[in-house]
Amino acid sequence: QVQLVESGGGLVQPGGSLRLSCAASSSIFSTYAMGWYRQAPGKQRQWVGHIRSREITVYADSVKGRFTISRDNAKNTVYLQMTSLKPEDTAVYYCNTAPPRTENWGQGTQVTVSS
Repeated sequence: QVQLVESGGGLVQPGGSLRLSCAASSSIFSTYAMGWYRQAPGKQRQWVGHIRSREITVYADSVKGRFTISRDNAKNTVYLQMTSLKPEDTAVYYCNTAPPRTENWGQGTQVTVSS
């Protein structure tokens, strides 16, 4: 089992930016595609995007052009750079493999977009 720890969340005004980080307990990034997911209050967890080997990224339409996923295999860390944030981006954000594995879900990090 891999431990994934998300960080970097917080309160930000609409139009603002945040960068989330996800640190893994082992070197999985070079082996697996890594994804970001989010869960808003009262809603199901949804896929945000993921990064494959060779740095190929894919995003949900709702975040395309605003969010960027990157990773540093040497640091066992994957990042989610979020810009032009909207109130509807408010959610708990998680990282996991893509597709996700149940045993890998961590605590997530809360992102709140509000004025």
